[in-house]
Amino acid sequence: METERLRELVVTALEDLKAADIRALDVRGATAITDFMVIASGTSDRHVKSLARNVLDKARAHQVRALGVEGESEGEWVLVDLRDVVVHVMLPRVRDFYNLEKLWSVESGAATPPEPAVAARRRR
Repeated sequence: METERLRELVVTALEDLKAADIRALDVRGATAITDFMVIASGTSDRHVKSLARNVLDKARAHQVRALGVEGESEGEWVLVDLRDVVVHVMLPRVRDFYNLEKLWSVESGAATPPEPAVAARRRR
């Protein structure tokens, strides 16, 4: 399945069960691990587990097999690795603590150093 379509499938699966604050980060410029990271919140450990399970079920229905699933028994943070899309479903307090959006945000400039010409202009 095409990467963008897989990302859309994941987001739709999360929306279907009312995940909160869904963010899809394009991390192709920051890592070779995956192309997209989708981060969402659930309201309880049961909700987090259900969201992750729905992602897995929708992916399987489209012949996409997960490489791995972590944290499903606890339900505070479930990671679903679909190779080109890695899904993080978390409780809000866990999400706030780890702040993956900031860690993986390419737009913020945190992952890319300034260009030499820009850095030189700043020193003047």
